[in-house]
Amino acid sequence: MSEVHATRRARLRAHAQAGGSQSALVTSPANVRYLAGPAPQGTVLLLGRREDMLVCASPLDERPSEGRPDDTLRIHMLPGPDGDPAVAAADLASATGAESMAVEEHHLTVARHRALRSVAPTLRLTDIGGAVEQLRVVKDEEEISCLRIAAEIADQALGELLESILVGRTERHLALELERRLVDHGADGPAFATSVATGPHSGRGGHRPTDRRVEEGDFLSVCLGATYRGYRCEIGRTFVIGTSPADWQIELYDLVFAAQRAARESLAPGAAYRDVDRAARQVLDSAGYSEGLAPLTGHGVGLEIDEDPQLAPAAMGKLDACVPVTVEPGVHLPGRGGVRIDDTLVVRPEADGGPELLTITTKELLAL
Repeated sequence: MSEVHATRRARLRAHAQAGGSQSALVTSPANVRYLAGPAPQGTVLLLGRREDMLVCASPLDERPSEGRPDDTLRIHMLPGPDGDPAVAAADLASATGAESMAVEEHHLTVARHRALRSVAPTLRLTDIGGAVEQLRVVKDEEEISCLRIAAEIADQALGELLESILVGRTERHLALELERRLVDHGADGPAFATSVATGPHSGRGGHRPTDRRVEEGDFLSVCLGATYRGYRCEIGRTFVIGTSPADWQIELYDLVFAAQRAARESLAPGAAYRDVDRAARQVLDSAGYSEGLAPLTGHGVGLEIDEDPQLAPAAMGKLDACVPVTVEPGVHLPGRGGVRIDDTLVVRPEADGGPELLTITTKELLAL
């Protein structure tokens, strides 16, 4: 991976230099990992005039579970645990004669930004914006392989839960069990807080599990994700508990499934972000569910669970090949419940078979 990381840093360096900066400071943990590999918490990356280095407040793990940082980088350890690696990096850049340094203003607090100016008053600070985040949008095949494994783990955890007895168990207990199963199958951990929603809670996006118990005839909505080597995927499914679905449940499920399918089928290189959102939204709008829909139909995934692009009505931009995204429409009926269906896919050209579905748990409306 050293060559891959070096190429990524070279692209960022060129961006910083085009903006007039001789050096760059990366502080966002996901961006540091993208450019340098796994590193201790709080580590920052300095792209210097003479060399690139990681500035760490704690030593590297001798037996890391997720790997080690790029071994071509110099490691600069702070003398004690109380220092700020970002402030130390600014001091190092100034000491090597840099006159300007691009920083991630969207990640720095005001206090931290002031500390950088204080330690290196002659160093001109500029904003590099979301340059690294934009580099991260298109994934290479090794990144996609990590996402594929994360999806397999999530599928396994969900599949095992569906084979267990669910009636009488609480949302909170089911969520904890799913997160344990993710780790049992090799995940670094959950990609985000697992959501389990039953009965009138079902179909809500981002529902926090409660002590409500699963009852016969409930809709059960589950949304979970696994992290593998830092890469995060997402899957969401809705089921009916213990009995044949009611007519209204079948109709609502079929509608959300049709919306999800329409958005999935629109994923292609060159497709506008907002057109993917519109494909799902039109299906739901036409059935009279225009009110209360989620603000977006999906989003990118990778080292973070919510990355660019955003598949939303006002989103600007077009999809590229090798961009992993979620497609997750849903409808919630207050007091009754609802349906969410969520997949992680990778945009592929039609010549390569079209969008690659990573999360493969059945989308049939099962009665559990």
